[in-house]
Amino acid sequence: MKKNKIEIIPAILPRDFRELEEKISMVKDFVNTIQIDICDGQFTRIPTWPYKKKDEMFRKMISQEEGLPGWDKVNFEFDLMVNMPEEVVTEWVSIGAHRIILHLESKGDIKKAIDDIKGKVEIGLALNMETSIDSIDSYIDDISSVQLMGIDNIGFQGQQFDEKVLERVVEVRMKYPDLTITVDGGVSLETAPKLVLAGANRLIVGSAIFESDNYIEAIQKFKGINK
Repeated sequence: MKKNKIEIIPAILPRDFRELEEKISMVKDFVNTIQIDICDGQFTRIPTWPYKKKDEMFRKMISQEEGLPGWDKVNFEFDLMVNMPEEVVTEWVSIGAHRIILHLESKGDIKKAIDDIKGKVEIGLALNMETSIDSIDSYIDDISSVQLMGIDNIGFQGQQFDEKVLERVVEVRMKYPDLTITVDGGVSLETAPKLVLAGANRLIVGSAIFESDNYIEAIQKFKGINK
């Protein structure tokens, strides 16, 4: 059986710009894409950069006076765990997003958010554990990927993996054989092979990289999973 090509994407949940800068510098030379988790403190309980406090660097990046650290080395995808994404999504395009992930459960107008950035960046839709796979049907022509959450409580790293996501990966793969399937949450060297076997193409890895004793070695081990 032909193996899926697997992409490993480190995930940064930045408390502030300093942490963002530090963690980008750690991994930018070893991967093609980094995911930055953006939490507004409304859709999620706790806000992250840049919504945690007023951030002047964020304003400068929107106006393109400054660039994201490592912008010339790596692509960035922004996982927007925010309500009213249609009000902010173009700001993340201006900052230099390669891909934007929208959460289907967020309050607001997902369709408008998609229409506003369609053709400018890749678009993915994220689904929480209890959200029906069928809910992506009406958006399927506008998205390049679906991100299945492998944990129940989003916006936090280091949580326990929920095995139910394996069945959801299989369900999406059967329904949409060519769609890129991402799994975010609870991905470790133990759970990753199961996800690949189920049909996932992309694995978002946070604490299993950044909290490891050797993050470079951890990345290489993840990359070697399907070889």
